[in-house]
Amino acid sequence: MASYFPRWVPATGAVVAPNERLPAGPTLALGIQHVVAMFGATVLAPLLMGFDPNVAILFSGIGTLVFFVAVGGRVPSYLGSSFSFIAVVIAATGYAGSGPNANLPVALGGIVAAGALYALIGVVVMKVGYAWIERLMPPVVTGAVVAVIGLNLAPIAVKGIAGSTFDTWIGIATIVAVGLVAVRGPGITRRLPILLGGVAGYLVYLACANGLGLGKPIDFAPVAAAAWIGLPKFQAPVWDGAAMALIAPVAIVLVAENLGHVKAVAAMTGQNLDPYLGRAFLGDGIATMIAGSGGGTGVTTYAENIGVMAATKIYSTLVFVVAALAALVLGFCPKFGALIMTIPGPVLGGLAIVLFGLITAT
Repeated sequence: MASYFPRWVPATGAVVAPNERLPAGPTLALGIQHVVAMFGATVLAPLLMGFDPNVAILFSGIGTLVFFVAVGGRVPSYLGSSFSFIAVVIAATGYAGSGPNANLPVALGGIVAAGALYALIGVVVMKVGYAWIERLMPPVVTGAVVAVIGLNLAPIAVKGIAGSTFDTWIGIATIVAVGLVAVRGPGITRRLPILLGGVAGYLVYLACANGLGLGKPIDFAPVAAAAWIGLPKFQAPVWDGAAMALIAPVAIVLVAENLGHVKAVAAMTGQNLDPYLGRAFLGDGIATMIAGSGGGTGVTTYAENIGVMAATKIYSTLVFVVAALAALVLGFCPKFGALIMTIPGPVLGGLAIVLFGLITAT
């Protein structure tokens, strides 16, 4: 009888399979690399919805561990903040686009509902298979849904860099930096355009605003005052029927995302992962429910981490356990969260334009 978890064996070749393991040192380094890969998007999504990035990072780590257990450690994946929720969360809460979201609990109730629907779909797939999903949601349907999400978000992104001429130029500089990293970056850096482009935009803003006085300077006082270790600011959901009805259908998009992720990983590893699709949906759904119950964003499998796997040819699922644990550590660091909150609005706006455009194109 096969065990629930694989018996990870030492890797012997250049390509490391999901059921193989590397020595502790490389496993730790690769886990940190996956945290870096998911970091830009996982932090950006909560900021665009008015969520606490510390809480989102924490629940991304918890969600990844939940997913790992659900699939029996056989599907390499990191669960980060899903951009599919942004449009409906903003619509349900009336979020203005900057600062904390005053109606966050209402959105959390909808996120939990979406996770419950997602988990239910996973149970059905485990019982009857996934062929009905491909018939119900062919690419022409899922593609149109995702494109509409990206297009609906476009005005929010443009608003982020339209406050002043200075803001516009900072936003454009950030967009250009992301493009340069994606096209001209050496080696693995091409897999991290959002993170590295955001850092470049941040440094340009810092030089121009704090150094030359061309814009509102970044205030680092909250960073200095924040503790190194502390509990994140958890929030409980509020069960609003209208918000739940608006947000819950996002589960359909999450199914499409996860289906594509598992198929892509299967193609890269040469393994048939179809038997784990239902469990992948269930794990992602439960992770989303847990996140929504405590103040986090809905989560989904991450293309950024697929990119890292494609570049390194290392698919060991143990690497993602390390990545998840590293995210948990960051989640309990208020100073880290305070530093994230110093990211200027025009930089976020530039990153949002790139990401929302990519969502539409995808």
